[in-house]
Amino acid sequence: MNHYPSTIKEIPSPERPYEKCKTRGVTSLSNLELLAVLLRTGTRGQSALTLAGQILYGPGDEGLLRLHQLSLGELTRIKGIGEVKAIQILCLSELARRLSKAEEKEFLSFSSPETIANYYMEDMRHLKQEHLKLLMLDTKTRLIGEKDISIGTVNSALITPRELFIEALKMEAVAIILLHNHPSGDPSPSRDDEITTERILKAGELIGIELLDHIVIGSHCYVSFREKGLL
Repeated sequence: MNHYPSTIKEIPSPERPYEKCKTRGVTSLSNLELLAVLLRTGTRGQSALTLAGQILYGPGDEGLLRLHQLSLGELTRIKGIGEVKAIQILCLSELARRLSKAEEKEFLSFSSPETIANYYMEDMRHLKQEHLKLLMLDTKTRLIGEKDISIGTVNSALITPRELFIEALKMEAVAIILLHNHPSGDPSPSRDDEITTERILKAGELIGIELLDHIVIGSHCYVSFREKGLL
């Protein structure tokens, strides 16, 4: 992490984040400078830039991704971050997630694994545990409902077809798609993923609800069981 002067006033005027934004445009600002502008002020002995650096470059040196990972408690433990600033940062992170999702919604098609993965990517790729989501579709492959089924390992012994299809039958769905994340960032299906998918596929065939796909979300990548020929 770079070391900045203890106050913004010590930085030459043309290089201060606000001035740079006005004269060169917002794209000229670094990640640190963008966050510093939003923080507005630092604390005694450290500028907003230094404070932004403490937020973005903690253990693991994650950079911008760290904004999605920090909780309210973790933020307030950073020297110079009180509850108000912490909540502002959490709101910024949530706005970024919603903006990304809104952009992808325009292209969303439930017959296209890529668009499904892209749409749910920002919701799921930052999660620290595995989450299994059930998407329920009508006869025209339109989404009529979604539900989080489990948190933790997607394990065939823990997830039964019964609980999935109870939800699907409530919604009068004719098809379903399973979606879950791998916190490691590697979307390669595990053996448990394959066993669970096979059990749900066979159960769906018996009651007339088709499993269209099982999509595993990684870090900016995904694996579709349908595309891989596993369904």
